[in-house]
Amino acid sequence: MSETAAEALSAPILPYSRIVGQDELKLALELNFIAPAIGGVLIAGQRGTAKSTVVRAFALMTGGCLPVTLPINATDDRVLGGWELDALMHGRARRQPGLLEEAHEKGLLYVDEVNLLDDHIVNIILDVVSTGVLSVQREGIDTEAHVSFGLVGTMNPEEGSLRAQLLDRFGLMVTAAELDIEERHRMITTVLAFEEERLVADSAWLREAEDDNRRLRDALVTARERLTAVRLDPDISRLCAEAAARTGAVGQRGDLLVAKAARALAAREGAPAVARAHVRRVVPLALRHRRPDSVHGPEPAWGQEEESVLDELFG
Repeated sequence: MSETAAEALSAPILPYSRIVGQDELKLALELNFIAPAIGGVLIAGQRGTAKSTVVRAFALMTGGCLPVTLPINATDDRVLGGWELDALMHGRARRQPGLLEEAHEKGLLYVDEVNLLDDHIVNIILDVVSTGVLSVQREGIDTEAHVSFGLVGTMNPEEGSLRAQLLDRFGLMVTAAELDIEERHRMITTVLAFEEERLVADSAWLREAEDDNRRLRDALVTARERLTAVRLDPDISRLCAEAAARTGAVGQRGDLLVAKAARALAAREGAPAVARAHVRRVVPLALRHRRPDSVHGPEPAWGQEEESVLDELFG
């Protein structure tokens, strides 16, 4: 067993392949992995809806380690990097990498309760994600590095919203779903089984879960490798633009994100070209947070009216 697999098996996080429900949330994470240019996923949802569990399980599945987590009280030094204080106290200047560089090494940056974070810090993170360049020019440090990592933010809208300018810069947005009774039952039995199997040496249950994780990760990596080979024909790109316009998306960023997400979904399904069905499935993910009245309550402003528009557009 590899070191990565061993770490994933030993972590006290339910394996990604065994998480019950949350299909839309998982789809958004997988599309962002396939096409990092999507620029991150924002997950809204009330407390106790497994937002953090899904993100951490996904990080373990794709990278073999937990994501780099940004604390709410993070400073510029912690995010961008600075000088090691202990070294400075002994007369030595030694640079300390920041969380964004750590995220580059581990593959995923997780920002819990992003709506409570200082806007300045959120801006820094989103700038680095969109440009792929980490430029640090402060306190005698002048460095520039190319970085790449997935970005996932979570928020409980009941505790405050995110400014529209920042909201718009997340590629996809999803609401963590409340489970129905049958899913709640499956969740109970699955979590209890996991807690018991973690105590069993060489658990067949855990090995099977890790095998399923590995197969899914291999499929996602394959999809990422073939992404640029997936065609986006002119009639489909026009459909992306029409969907954004008809649903009232503000600005043009959403048009492009619909196309990127649809292309990633086509790659995930092994399709040679983006189809209308791919566009239809990703439109809510790419556009629900780009309407003028987005996220002023417990749910994003996307409902039956928008779905009716899409039903009419896609037939």
